Amino acid sequence: MTHLDHRYDQLIDDLKSEYRPQREWAEGRGFFLIVGHFLVGLAAGAWLFGLGFEDSFALLSGWLLAGLGGLAHLVNIARPERALRMMTRFRTSWVSRGFWGLVFFMIGATVYLVTLLAPAAIGGTDTIIAQAAMALSIAGAVILIGYMGFVYTASKGIPFWDSNLHPVLYMSYAARGGAAMVLLGLAFGAGTGIDAEILLELWLTATALAAILWILEIQGAYASRDDAAIRSVRDILSGRLAFAFYAGMLLIGLLLPAVLIAGIVAPLSSAVMGTVALASVAGDFFMKYASIKAGRYLPLRIP
Repeated sequence: MTHLDHRYDQLIDDLKSEYRPQREWAEGRGFFLIVGHFLVGLAAGAWLFGLGFEDSFALLSGWLLAGLGGLAHLVNIARPERALRMMTRFRTSWVSRGFWGLVFFMIGATVYLVTLLAPAAIGGTDTIIAQAAMALSIAGAVILIGYMGFVYTASKGIPFWDSNLHPVLYMSYAARGGAAMVLLGLAFGAGTGIDAEILLELWLTATALAAILWILEIQGAYASRDDAAIRSVRDILSGRLAFAFYAGMLLIGLLLPAVLIAGIVAPLSSAVMGTVALASVAGDFFMKYASIKAGRYLPLRIP
């Protein structure tokens, strides 16, 4: 069976299903959309935390991750000229706003990093250029974090995504990812002078908020009594995405870091903090993978 035959058979099966799973943003090139959203969200969080803690490792990581996230988005849309067309619709499209946010971020972050790492080139971080670049990068990061949540909430045809909690959930994961990247820097010897206890408290706070929001999202889907939303939740809890949820989100993303932070396996050290950071980041990816892939369309009703 050829790839086209498989896609055709899959389409027929989906059309036979009353609650068709969305595949455009999850399979084939669509998988790169998940990767792109994961990377730019992590990048924005890392950049904001890097600025807050004056951590060069987090700043460089955020810049690099944002660039990779932009490339993943381009792979997803396949043709770069589509991105240019999308960017003209910023008044009505969150996708367009997301692209602009990435442009602002990359320009501002690049200039700011030059002033930070090579101050002899255009002056240090106290110059007007550096401060303007930092402001532009912060604006871009905030837009990126907001765009990821609102772009799904705007998809009214997929009830599971149509939740007012979605934007806040993505904000909490951006904060969790940002704290994780600074923790990772500590594991590599960066971030001299950063208080690890304060950083861990911030990570735990963001993690607790994300967990509460996830519970509320699931409860909200059941409370809505919308069959499409309920099927999406069942896909996550006991269906095709259960492995990503239990092994990826819960085991790797929550349980493993909790055990390590508690000191059950080993005393808290740079290596342990690095492992916590990597496990946290991996869990965040599985969260986005599961929540995006779980989307199911409202059924077509022909009068």
